[in-house]
Amino acid sequence: MKNAGFFLGILALIVVIILAPFVLAPAGSEFGGSDGEGEGAITEIHPDYEPWAESPIELPSGEIESMLFSLQAAFGSAIIFYSIGYLKGKKVGKEQSGKAA
Repeated sequence: MKNAGFFLGILALIVVIILAPFVLAPAGSEFGGSDGEGEGAITEIHPDYEPWAESPIELPSGEIESMLFSLQAAFGSAIIFYSIGYLKGKKVGKEQSGKAA
């Protein structure tokens, strides 16, 4: 039962972390990406700045950019969770082979 309380506490913490931005965000605030914020900060610091590199691909819409970002996140998650599962399976396999001997 001790583990159940621990996991319920972790679950409650996750829910609080997920819901906090909705409660703490100012009313009427807009979502803005960090790219625009960075560009604004650079222009404010150095108005004559010219970028030295540009994107090799010009995407036709923001939806495609969002889709590619989501795919990147999905592939990264797949690699991370595959690795976790592989290591867990390896550990369980070692434990089972130790008991059989």
